Amino acid sequence: MSDPTKQTSSPSYRLAVEDPDFLLRDEMRAARFGMEYLKAELALRDWGVRSTVVVFGSARVPNPEAAAEVLREAVTPEARRLAQRRLEFASHYEAARHFARIVSRRGGALAQGGGPRDNVIATGGGPGIMEAANRGAADVGAPSIGFNITLPEEQVPNAYSTPALTFRFHYFAMRKMHLAMRANALAVFPGGFGTFDELFEILTLVQTRKAGPLPIVLFGRAYWREVLNLEAMAAHGMIAERDLALFEMVDDPEEGWATLVRRGLRAHTPPADQPVA
Repeated sequence: MSDPTKQTSSPSYRLAVEDPDFLLRDEMRAARFGMEYLKAELALRDWGVRSTVVVFGSARVPNPEAAAEVLREAVTPEARRLAQRRLEFASHYEAARHFARIVSRRGGALAQGGGPRDNVIATGGGPGIMEAANRGAADVGAPSIGFNITLPEEQVPNAYSTPALTFRFHYFAMRKMHLAMRANALAVFPGGFGTFDELFEILTLVQTRKAGPLPIVLFGRAYWREVLNLEAMAAHGMIAERDLALFEMVDDPEEGWATLVRRGLRAHTPPADQPVA
């Protein structure tokens, strides 16, 4: 009897869905793109996530405990100066955490009565401000989303996003699409290139009306007024004066929530027997 071992062990004999060599071919990029969309989409549907509040900000902002420890261990004047500056920025971590508590309790993420979940906190899934926002949702027992991205220096997800809603993407474009497509509002804390990238992505979608009106708040007036000069762009005619009204700057988590609601965020008040954060 002939032995078909050579045939059954050939890569060509693998089922297509079980053949990584086939799935990772350049010609399969469109299929991989579609799979990245559907994997997250179906999981979010299964959890009843109807809308989100997206929180952006720097991965370099430390939590206060870690920043205080670094300051205690600093030996040289230069090290102490840098550690003190990081500790000052840690206030943004606490603000993001508090803001996420407020949104999760008041926005509808807890899905009382088994209904759809609204205004679920969604972040890039990493450390810093992203960790703080996911942590704030976890503080009040609400789910939150982490849209992680594969990077040359591997990003590790923070420990606070809901495990079943912690995703990893290869394509930045698909990650951005998922961050934007359910967004009811956007809250942006101090950050660098990545934060600016995501902020201007959303601003462009709203400005060009590829997305509907979206309430946007920038936390940390002092930081944004120093690093962002959109008034100069308007003065040079590169944007319209009305574009300056696409967002507001705030400092306090309660102020941020009130601003989002005033600018159109639909709030879902929790039952009276549940205290508001």
